Amino acid sequence: MAYPLALLFALLLAGVNSLPPQDQSLQNRQTTSGSKCKCYEGESCWPSATAWSTLNTTVDGYLQKVVPAGAVCYNTFEGKNTYNSSACSIATANWSQQSFQQEDPVYAMNPLYTNGACLPTTNKAATCSPGFLADYVIMAKTKQHIAAGVKFAREYNLRLVVRNTGHDFMGRSTAYGALAINTHSFKDIKFIKQYAGPGTYTGGAVTVGAGIQSREMYTAAFNQNPKVNIVGGECATVGFAGGYIQGGGHGPLTSLYGMAADQALEFEAVTAKGELVTANADVNPDLFWALRGGGPATFAIVTSLTVKTFPEIPSAMTILNINSTHTTNTTLWWQAVTLFHSLSNHYVDNDLFVYYELTPGTLHIQPFVGPNMNSAKLSQILKPLYDGLTKLGVKYTSITKEYPTFFQLYMDVFESEPAGSNQLTGGRFFNKDDITTNNAAIIDSYKQILSPPELGFGVIIGHIVGPGNALPVFDNAVHPGWRNASSFSIASLFPTQQQWAAAKKVMTEKLTPAMMKASPRGGAYVNECDLGQPDWQNQFWGTNYPKLLQIRKKWDGDGIFYAQTTVGTEDWAEVGNPPKLCKK
Repeated sequence: MAYPLALLFALLLAGVNSLPPQDQSLQNRQTTSGSKCKCYEGESCWPSATAWSTLNTTVDGYLQKVVPAGAVCYNTFEGKNTYNSSACSIATANWSQQSFQQEDPVYAMNPLYTNGACLPTTNKAATCSPGFLADYVIMAKTKQHIAAGVKFAREYNLRLVVRNTGHDFMGRSTAYGALAINTHSFKDIKFIKQYAGPGTYTGGAVTVGAGIQSREMYTAAFNQNPKVNIVGGECATVGFAGGYIQGGGHGPLTSLYGMAADQALEFEAVTAKGELVTANADVNPDLFWALRGGGPATFAIVTSLTVKTFPEIPSAMTILNINSTHTTNTTLWWQAVTLFHSLSNHYVDNDLFVYYELTPGTLHIQPFVGPNMNSAKLSQILKPLYDGLTKLGVKYTSITKEYPTFFQLYMDVFESEPAGSNQLTGGRFFNKDDITTNNAAIIDSYKQILSPPELGFGVIIGHIVGPGNALPVFDNAVHPGWRNASSFSIASLFPTQQQWAAAKKVMTEKLTPAMMKASPRGGAYVNECDLGQPDWQNQFWGTNYPKLLQIRKKWDGDGIFYAQTTVGTEDWAEVGNPPKLCKK
């Protein structure tokens, strides 16, 4: 939802600040308090209505003043009438659907990071708070729109955020008082039979726009003749070319082919200076290296990406459950969980991907994915698990099925995920050697996550995946530790907005250290992590960090881009409430 900008600018033109001098340098722009913060509305540095209107013209009318999606359930928002009964019913009914959230210009699927901004309500007389949402958003349709937004943010020292789908555990695509650039409309997709670009690769490829999501990409690949596969995410709404691949990107075919970042052949991007550039093995190779795993919203705004494709393959899957219908013996249940996880190395050594959810008393595995194999082969790989459960005396239910293609498996088995709930995350990828020698400690950390006394319960979203199984030799910014990992777990807590501070303390001071202690040779994944992660530079990127920092300083030495705990942000901090981004 947005105000008509022509009307808005007409109303604002009287009494606003004049356009700041064009030659005023970035370094000299400061807020009215004289601090080294980004500029926020109400300060003398804030762009005038004329400046915003000029930007709107430059981006062909695609600049919007942000109105929270939930404003339709309130009488007013910032003095404007917003209530709409039918629209409120739609927002309320669909608030927990990712498909609804992804279409909003700025909202994040995790409302914790918006400070619960203007949630749908039955009390239309209540106050609709903007929370920590952006002030303005450019619904970009072209690379030039993105470039104009970056230059405008640079000129006026504005907080800048990049927003695609809002599928963002860490809240990095939303920020108080910011100018957002929405790339969700970049939906172009073009398949290439034989890649002839820089480098030695000559197989199939596909170029996708920044707005393409995992399920869209899988569907388009399946519709090719011949059908092809792509290494993408498990969740349908993940924006493939954005933070997903820039953080590394794991998925159901990773144990077979490697990380998504390993497949990248070329990027088209907009730099912190608003310049349009290409990055590949020959052109801007340092940027190319960094964009493949160096972190989201850090080096440039990606507009399109070219990656490898692979032939479609038959696949098999198994779903397995152990819950209170099978055993109410907590000790026995944990023994079953311990057995399951102890076989992680075995699973990935046989090319499997495993997605599971662990809640108190319930192990839900949906699914074990066996790419390029039939049911008999998958069952043979899982025999040590079945035999071990039988030996323990643990009952379970399971179903195994094979498919002519991976795509058909994916569409049949992978479940939709909710949005709109408060989820605070932590996480760690576990080293193969640590799983062999220290699996009991890893399970002990799981026990702490599932039953934090301060918050009642937690959830583990687990991925058994082995990027190094397919690609032990690599040259990109992905943490080297991923190549000797076979398990990655997301620790999730679900605090209320009022419990957030306490929950962050539990995550950072108790749960994250427990996982780190259990797997000292492991690491953390920048896209699904604890934002308070100690030693985050080393935990996210290992020995790659010094090189990444040099590249960041080259491509964005002024800090135009910012996402918490990403390369080069040590000198920045969010200060106050609402949080303003300031140089330390």
